Amino acid sequence: MKNYDKYVLIFPLLLWLFLFLVLPYLFILTQSVLATDDFGKVVYDLNFDSYIKIFTNPLYYETLIRTFIYAIIVALACILLSLPLAYFIAFKVTKNKSFYYTLIVLPFWMSYIVRAYAWKVILGENGIFNSSLINMGIIDKPLRFVLYSDFSVILCLIYIFLPFVCIPIYTSFEQISKSLVEASKDLGANSWVTFRKVIFPLILPGVISGGTLALVLTLGDFLAASLLGGPNTLFISSIVQNLFGTSNDKPLGSAVGVVLLILVFIVLELSSRYEKKHETQ
Repeated sequence: MKNYDKYVLIFPLLLWLFLFLVLPYLFILTQSVLATDDFGKVVYDLNFDSYIKIFTNPLYYETLIRTFIYAIIVALACILLSLPLAYFIAFKVTKNKSFYYTLIVLPFWMSYIVRAYAWKVILGENGIFNSSLINMGIIDKPLRFVLYSDFSVILCLIYIFLPFVCIPIYTSFEQISKSLVEASKDLGANSWVTFRKVIFPLILPGVISGGTLALVLTLGDFLAASLLGGPNTLFISSIVQNLFGTSNDKPLGSAVGVVLLILVFIVLELSSRYEKKHETQ
């Protein structure tokens, strides 16, 4: 009986994964190789036109490339902002570290939509940002490019995903023995050399995991582009939303989703291999 206990315990989890993860993936994969009639109804005939359209129509492959570039920008910006913040909390703060950590996770207590809409208030023509610049005499009229543009979308995504990057980096900092830092300084290394030669190689797994998480989440995000993007702002996930909605082309939307999923798997695999390679060195 004991041999079956572990299977009984794991069965609900396997059932949940199969029903709500494996089956939806199989459904999307199957639907991506079907066709549609003139009225948008799915026709159950094997057809690869959706995949051909993705790689021949500039609207799809250029948007995918642009989205990936934006995702890299967001991930790098989150890493650059997280490193000094996490370093400060881990090495410079001696009391009430939990308070600073709470400040990092505080945005999670609010809805994504609320945080995205807050940037509309900040970046609007009469918002806090433009009003402050006008009052200081830096500009004469509001800057219109800061809202409803690629800039506002990227800025919002950096703000949204920053905690996802900062937390694993901070955890990596906390796992570093303080004696290693002290030994480096005793050997005559300055702060920059200590960080570059001792600290950064040790926190690299946290940097990779955090950056990968931000990159993957950006690839699948469409709310920021919908709320803060302009008429020319287009993310690949926004196209998927449109194909399943207004355009009613479910096979093409499924095909774009499959291509995006494969891209995410490739990023995760490369990240995992690089992290394992670093750990074995």
